Amino acid sequence: MPSSRNYSITELAREFDVTPRAIRFYEDQGLLTPERRSAGGARVYSSRDRTRLKLTLRGKRLGLTLSEIRELIDMYDSPKDETPQLVKFLQVLKDHRAQLVQQREDIEAQLKEIGAFEAQCKKRLGNKGGGKAA
Repeated sequence: MPSSRNYSITELAREFDVTPRAIRFYEDQGLLTPERRSAGGARVYSSRDRTRLKLTLRGKRLGLTLSEIRELIDMYDSPKDETPQLVKFLQVLKDHRAQLVQQREDIEAQLKEIGAFEAQCKKRLGNKGGGKAA
């Protein structure tokens, strides 16, 4: 974990390849809480915020919702026993895996149906002698 230093919104945006607007959105959603504003009024983020942003982006890549991400991240701010966090995270991952498996099955069924329609169309075109199908 990085040392206890402060970061500007521009530094975080550059480091994580996101827009400042995305960072402000995560702040509005309660995922980040700048400790203070600089003398010029700019947001100043702590190492804790940097870690929370990193975890938020990791959760987004996994396809978790912002509420799931917030719940998991907030658990890390609680007591040092990580067992509840790990149990909750495993459940979230299990639920998300099940959702993705269902989506994959739905896509495979749709692709099969599309293939059947394509075959019917090609067959009908072939029967009419109407030319070549794409």
